[in-house]
Amino acid sequence: MANVSLARRYARALIELSGQRADEVLEQLSGMVRLLEDNRELWSVATNPAFTREQRSGVMEGVMGLLGELDEPFANFLRLLVDRNRLAFLPDIARVYRDLADQQAGRVRGKVTSAAPLSLELLSKLERSLAQLTQREVLLEAAVDRGVLGGVAAQVGSVVYDGTLRTQLQDLGSKLQ
Repeated sequence: MANVSLARRYARALIELSGQRADEVLEQLSGMVRLLEDNRELWSVATNPAFTREQRSGVMEGVMGLLGELDEPFANFLRLLVDRNRLAFLPDIARVYRDLADQQAGRVRGKVTSAAPLSLELLSKLERSLAQLTQREVLLEAAVDRGVLGGVAAQVGSVVYDGTLRTQLQDLGSKLQ
């Protein structure tokens, strides 16, 4: 629970610093998390207390230099995490920050499951339809589940819109009993 609380505190501070640039900072934050998670040696240097603060700081400054122009509040935020030995919490901070940025922008994320891969056009059409239902911008992540048989199921927030053939057959079976 302490990790979530700590991540929430840092994410709130970063969202306040970001202001109108929240989405740009989200991209940079997500990129940094991916970079750290994809490179085990870098992750080790960034999070292992066996390395000195100066060593971690030097490595992170080098990484930030390689990434190009970072938003200044975000770069200072990373320096603060290094200074306080909190880089291990960066993935949790990123998840909370994404939720806060989505809330601030009036977005909601969801997942759509189908029997076969959906085209970008169909996915976009589903996002528009769900946006009308939810009165918010919807960003969908697509997944394939061969057990669906046909149709799609979408979960947006805590609401599930189930238009799968399997569910329709189950409903029909319960009505016939």
